[in-house]
Amino acid sequence: MYRYKKLPFFALSTLFLVGCAADGRSGDKPIPADNFDLSHWKITLPMDRNNDGKIDEKSARQLRSYSHSDFFYLNNSGEMVFAAPNKAATTSGSSNTRSELRQMIRGDIRSIDTKSPRNNFALPTNPKGAVFGGKLNATLKVNHVAKRAGHPNKPPAYSVVVGQIHADKNLLQISNGKGFGWGNEPLKIYYKKWPHHEKGSVFWNYERNLPKNDPNRTDIAYPVWGNTWENPNEPGEQGIALGESFSYEVNVHGNMMYLTFSSPKKATVKYQINLANNVDAYGKVDEKDHPNGYAEDFMYFKAGAYNQCSTKDQEGIWYAACDGSGKWKVDKENGDYVSVSFSELTLSESSLPE
Repeated sequence: MYRYKKLPFFALSTLFLVGCAADGRSGDKPIPADNFDLSHWKITLPMDRNNDGKIDEKSARQLRSYSHSDFFYLNNSGEMVFAAPNKAATTSGSSNTRSELRQMIRGDIRSIDTKSPRNNFALPTNPKGAVFGGKLNATLKVNHVAKRAGHPNKPPAYSVVVGQIHADKNLLQISNGKGFGWGNEPLKIYYKKWPHHEKGSVFWNYERNLPKNDPNRTDIAYPVWGNTWENPNEPGEQGIALGESFSYEVNVHGNMMYLTFSSPKKATVKYQINLANNVDAYGKVDEKDHPNGYAEDFMYFKAGAYNQCSTKDQEGIWYAACDGSGKWKVDKENGDYVSVSFSELTLSESSLPE
C-alpha cells in the first residue's frame, strides 16, 4: 500500500462576471483569472506574436493578468472561452492548433523544471514518482467545431479535444534499461459533430503506450453520448448539441483512472481503467498494448480547445485536410475553427470513488 503525497492544488469557486479583454488586461474588464484558479496551469495559444518561430505560451504567473480577445477570454456569462482556427501557429511536430491549458504542479516555482517529477504526476508503480495522481473536473459547452474537411471520413475531422492526460516525452531509462516516455496520451476527451448533423458525440480515446514507429500504436475509442469518431451516422437524441452543457471528472487514484461524464439531459456514464497494465476499459487484455501500460510515465492534465481538424493533407488518419486561410477573421467567418466555453475547471487531489 502506497502513501499518497498531497498535491499543491486548490479548488476554485466559479464566479460570474461580465465582459472580455484584449491581449492582456484592459481597464476594468474581467479576465479568466478573475473567475478561475489558474495558478497551476500555463497556456499554449495558436499564434506567434514575436515571430520567433515558436508557438506563444503564458506561464502561471502571466495568466494572473492575461486574456486574448480572440483565443482566450471571458464571455458575457463569465465562462472561460478557448478558440483555435484550423490554420495557425502550433507546437513543433504537430499540425493541430490549440488554445489549451497545461497543468503545472510547480505553479510559479521556476526552479522546478517542466519535466521534473515534481511538476508531473505519476502512478505509484513509478519508482521516481514524486506526486501521485490527481483529479480534474470540468463543466463546458462546445460552441463550434470546424465545418469543412477535404477528407471528411478521416476520424479527427470536425472534432475538438476538450480534456487530456498527456504523458511526458522523456525517456528516463528507469525500467531495466528500456525506459518510458514516448509522449503518448492515456486520455483524450473528444467532441465531434458532422456539419449536416443536429447533434454531436462525446467519446474518449486511450492511446496504446508504444513507440511512434510501432504500427500498433493507435487510439482506442470509447463512447459516452452518441457515436465514436469513425461513425458517420447522426447520433440523434443520444448525442450532445453545440451549446449544450456537459461535465467530466478525471480521477487518477492509485493505478486507476476513473472517468465520470454527466449532463443534465443524459444518463451519467462511468469508466475505469488500470493505467499500469494492458487491460482495457472493458476488462479485456489488449495484447497489442504495452503490458505495463503507463506504469512508469510522468503525466499531466490538459484542458481547453485542441483542434483536431488539421489542414495538413497527407496519408495517415490524423490529416483531414481541413480548410483554413491562416487569417482569423476570415476563418471565423467561414467556420474553420473550434470554440469551447468552460464554466468550471478545477484541479484537486485524487480520491477513492465511493
